[in-house]
Amino acid sequence: MKILLIGANGQLGTDLFKVFNRAENEVLPVLHSTHDVCSAAQVEDLVDAHKPDLIINTAAFHKVEECEKNPGLAFEVNATGAFNLARASQRHGAILVHFSSDYVFSGDKRSPYAESDRPAPLNVYGASKVAGEHLIACGTSRFFLVRTTGLYGYAGSSGKGGNFVENMLKKASERASIRVVNDQTLTPTSTLELAQTVSHLVETDAFGLYHITCEGECSWYDFARQIFAMQKLEVDLAPATTRDFPSNVKRPPYSVLSKNRLHNIGLSMPFWQTSLERYLHGRSHRAILAVSGGTCPPTHLRR
Repeated sequence: MKILLIGANGQLGTDLFKVFNRAENEVLPVLHSTHDVCSAAQVEDLVDAHKPDLIINTAAFHKVEECEKNPGLAFEVNATGAFNLARASQRHGAILVHFSSDYVFSGDKRSPYAESDRPAPLNVYGASKVAGEHLIACGTSRFFLVRTTGLYGYAGSSGKGGNFVENMLKKASERASIRVVNDQTLTPTSTLELAQTVSHLVETDAFGLYHITCEGECSWYDFARQIFAMQKLEVDLAPATTRDFPSNVKRPPYSVLSKNRLHNIGLSMPFWQTSLERYLHGRSHRAILAVSGGTCPPTHLRR
């Protein structure tokens, strides 16, 4: 299978490349710096030149604070860019995988959101992702639209200065007092686990919208506490509230996603604690290899 992977050097894209780059596939990495999904002409030329069977799009303007300041750019990337890829996919007979967000919901429900629940975004980023979802459905019939949340991976997140796990461990190493919000509930999700599940999903013809995260739920504070416990670190950690960190962005207080559609086709994800333990183990292994001068092979996790 020939695959165009857009955003191959990002946090999620890096793990998607690892998982999909196997003998039966030809994965063509596409970088944001060289191809602009906002340009319909560039997208059409790219797809026409390579004629992929599958297009995986991780391109997104996800800096939520910047989205509030520049809504035009947010909608251009997250909505128009998604539509350009959907139309090109349809014209060339390719399947499209696109990633959306828990931020399409308000967080008022207080029980896991199903794919059938009506979106009600609180901020520009969420609104732009909802728009992208609708435009994809208008542009092509063969798509997998994946909503997810709380991502962390070895590549870090280029726009956010690392990922939450690494940021917490860095603060711990600096002996800093750490305060983390305890009134926002989510499901931490490993990008490697997500990539592996997506690789199984695209082998089906069950097109449509899916929620894919790890199982379970916790607050950001509970997530931090689990990181430190697994690493056996004594840290000055205290809970805080969202109001303690003033922001011009409203965030959903509850972002847990139901995975019934995924379960209905026989696929599943591990619990978030299991994925975190695997990530931390892999992180330690990489550190040992770096010190010894060895190379780190792609990590392959099995549920």
